[in-house]
Amino acid sequence: MNFTREMSKMSLGVGIEAKIQARMEEMNKKKANLLYDAIDNSKMFTGTVAKEDRSLMNICFVMKEQYKDKEDAFMDFAKGKGMVGIKGHRSVGGFRASCYNALPIESVQALIDCMNEFEKANA
Repeated sequence: MNFTREMSKMSLGVGIEAKIQARMEEMNKKKANLLYDAIDNSKMFTGTVAKEDRSLMNICFVMKEQYKDKEDAFMDFAKGKGMVGIKGHRSVGGFRASCYNALPIESVQALIDCMNEFEKANA
């Protein structure tokens, strides 16, 4: 057994794993930033968490006060567009987008498109 070769193989594996992890973190930040930017620039939606405390994985948002009466309509609209599992926690209400590792960025964009379409028709 060649010790140097075996150590090189182990190092290579660790390096690849670190690169994969870094790439996943980069993609998660990109997805979260995309959705947070849409929420922050919305006339109708607003975030529920201070910017410094925001999660990359669970992005919570609600309707602004003047649009609270449209939450159920948005939920129905979103379901009609194929958005499932975005209902917020029962104690907070609103909506929650779970942006876990396996969720493609196209799904985040689809939610943003859905939000924008609803906002254009209702704000």
